[in-house]
Amino acid sequence: MIIGVDIRCLMDRNYSGVSQYTANLLSAILEADKTDDYRLFYNSWRDLSGRLDVWPRPNARLIGRRWPNKIFNYLLQKIFRRPRLDKVLGGVDIFFSPHFNFSSFRPGVKKIITVHDLSFLRYPEFFSSRKNFWHKALGVKRALREADRIVAVSQNTKNDIIELVGASPEKISVVYSGNNLSKREVSAAEVDNFSKEKNITGPFILYLGTIEPRKNIGGLIQAFNRLKSDGKFSDLKLVLAGARGWKNRLIDQEWDRSPYKTDIIFLGYISKKEQEILYSSAQVFVYPSYYEGFGFPPLEAMAYGLPVICSNVSSLPEVVGEAAILIDPQQPAEIAAALKLVLSDGELRAALKAKGQERANLFSWNKAAEQYLKLFREL
Repeated sequence: MIIGVDIRCLMDRNYSGVSQYTANLLSAILEADKTDDYRLFYNSWRDLSGRLDVWPRPNARLIGRRWPNKIFNYLLQKIFRRPRLDKVLGGVDIFFSPHFNFSSFRPGVKKIITVHDLSFLRYPEFFSSRKNFWHKALGVKRALREADRIVAVSQNTKNDIIELVGASPEKISVVYSGNNLSKREVSAAEVDNFSKEKNITGPFILYLGTIEPRKNIGGLIQAFNRLKSDGKFSDLKLVLAGARGWKNRLIDQEWDRSPYKTDIIFLGYISKKEQEILYSSAQVFVYPSYYEGFGFPPLEAMAYGLPVICSNVSSLPEVVGEAAILIDPQQPAEIAAALKLVLSDGELRAALKAKGQERANLFSWNKAAEQYLKLFREL
């Protein structure tokens, strides 16, 4: 069987949720399947020779184009629908898209697409007008209707697909993601050097994710203000790690109004190694997002034994189970109370650490790869 895989998301300079998902899943699939022929499609104006050849498998090869993305995407849209991606790959039986992207195929190609979330349909107000235009141009609803099988990364995402797109439940399979980080021992010297470099002095609360409205950073800052007003936490910092997204004006205003803004540290995008250092040295991880399709960071924090506080909405309760404290993201006072409880109760922290590590071990890329291979062979 010849399987085409769209790896255009791996052209990103900095990997985040979808690109990490694709890289980890594809590695697990190619490790498990030594017989089928995989043709990995990419497009990049930049010369990426050597960068993508990270899967030295005799049954997998990279096939790419070096077109400017704007022109390439325009040609793939409704008017032209060219080039046919399966034809570029020399013909495939199945084409797997691990994320939405502009695509076109000849008749007869079986198509599987993964949906990470439908936040842009559920909460368009969280996105810039440019982002909403992009999502509309992608033709998401049409792509999902034309797909032979749809993979949802959570039951919550499956429910959204049924409700917001009208897709048949029978063609949607839930395949949980693996954990992006396996715990490694981080040395005291690493922590000390990183803390000095980033000017992180004293204990800190950690948030890791994109800095954008959907993640409820403003509400987290309000909760931090409440917590800091208790003199017991005078030396506590709030570390916000992650690339800036869109519509950040209100977040910046909330930070600027905070009487404790000098204790709030924006790190920007951080590497995998830096993530591991932060997970190893924080006091508590908080993720008060309004909506998630899956939610990698709480799971990663759990793998590192970090107590987790996260929202009680969308997919998050499904992912963390009973191993985290759940809060209403609309209530900064509730977030602050949960933080105070975890920071003040050593027995609770120990219990959350044990439950979290046990929970994180349930999510495996090998399990996900097995389920994908089963779907490939059922088509």
